[in-house]
Amino acid sequence: MTDAANENGQDQGYVPPSVWTWDKANGGRFANINRPVSGATHDKELPVGKHPFQLYSLATPNGQKATIMFEELLAAGHSGAEYDAWLVNIGEGDQFSSGFVAINPNSKIPALLDRSGAEPIRVFESGAILLHLAEKFGAFIPADAKGRAECLSWLMWQMGSAPFIGGGFGHFYAYAPTKIEYAIDRYSMETKRLFDVADKRLAEARFLAGDEYSIADMATWAWFAALYRGDAYNDAATFLGMSEYKNVGRWVAEVGERPAVRRGRMVNRAQGPLEGQLRERHDASDFELRTQDKLEPAEPAS
Repeated sequence: MTDAANENGQDQGYVPPSVWTWDKANGGRFANINRPVSGATHDKELPVGKHPFQLYSLATPNGQKATIMFEELLAAGHSGAEYDAWLVNIGEGDQFSSGFVAINPNSKIPALLDRSGAEPIRVFESGAILLHLAEKFGAFIPADAKGRAECLSWLMWQMGSAPFIGGGFGHFYAYAPTKIEYAIDRYSMETKRLFDVADKRLAEARFLAGDEYSIADMATWAWFAALYRGDAYNDAATFLGMSEYKNVGRWVAEVGERPAVRRGRMVNRAQGPLEGQLRERHDASDFELRTQDKLEPAEPAS
């Protein structure tokens, strides 16, 4: 056994110093926006549109939760849920602007400014945004105490689970500059366990909170569908054996067919097919008139 090996005979490699300091880039995708301090890096005010709600986001799974909720509310007839959605490019550090930090001191998307009342209310964290809107409009959350508790339990389960899937499995499997077997094994195991939890729940109920579609489904679907359908982390769907989770697959398909979910996934999207990108959303007609394929000039035929 070498000095750099532990008691199990595994190579330790990196040995942490007594006190960690940030003196080098950590490498990998998103390394340019990672830092150990909070706060704004530059002064820039956020744009404000005409609607009661101002959303500042990007179509990551967390961002999709909020836009799906808004589109579901509008589809259900809640006209007061009209919103402006502004693109926040996290790759360029938009989330560190003074305006954004004023709404979310944690500098993560999505962030919401609710201007529907006497004074503006800031709401950050995707789960908090879902709950805020559900309570404001009395929609997509059960009214009875038992159903509400079930819904909130699954919502909080998802919020606690996301870091294991994204920052854990996704990072070490797809983005880390070095493949670390221990890290990939650790987070693959946890991701599969979470899918097993959901699969068993969805074997006994149509939706996570029971018979009715709720904010718990919106929150979880955004993450689980991307992984199940092979949209996230390269070939992760194959690597993790997603096809094993039949009940999750049934639920992913059903929720994914909802028109509001389809629209919500397009909002603040800046990657993928141009016809699926609605980088900013200010009116319902934008889905027909302002997707990126209609705004960018067509390339001349060769």
